[in-house]
Amino acid sequence: MTLDLIIVAAVILLGILFILVEIFLLPGISIAGIAGAIFLVGGIVYAYIFLGNVAGNITLTASAVALGGTFYWLLKSNSLRKISLETNIESKVDISNLLKMAVGDTGIAISRLNPIGKVMVNDIEAEGKSFDGEFIDEETEIEIVRIETYHVLVKRK
Repeated sequence: MTLDLIIVAAVILLGILFILVEIFLLPGISIAGIAGAIFLVGGIVYAYIFLGNVAGNITLTASAVALGGTFYWLLKSNSLRKISLETNIESKVDISNLLKMAVGDTGIAISRLNPIGKVMVNDIEAEGKSFDGEFIDEETEIEIVRIETYHVLVKRK
């Protein structure tokens, strides 16, 4: 009986450990998550089979509480802050070239607009998008229809 309790406790603790490792250290579904689920379910099933229904119910409840408690504790502890990325990106995309363009300016398509590609307008290379979604081959004359935040909408001239 005592050996069965030790086995159940060890298997469930391994399951909880593997599941927490999966959640916090190994993103996605990997061997640790699968192993954790197998150990956790295996420990509960072992308790039902070898210790009885009452012990199985207690094991199930205790496992759920232990998994939830350790998950909550790990979220609130400072150990995750030590490995987390806390850098904020303060830089902005340079759109000064787009400010030198105006609606109605003409240029050429440097690459095929399929429907997005590179255009050259006023000796400035920018990302262009076909206004009506049609494909525009490279070396085709284009005209700016609208200037958006990071690219220009163009049509064939």
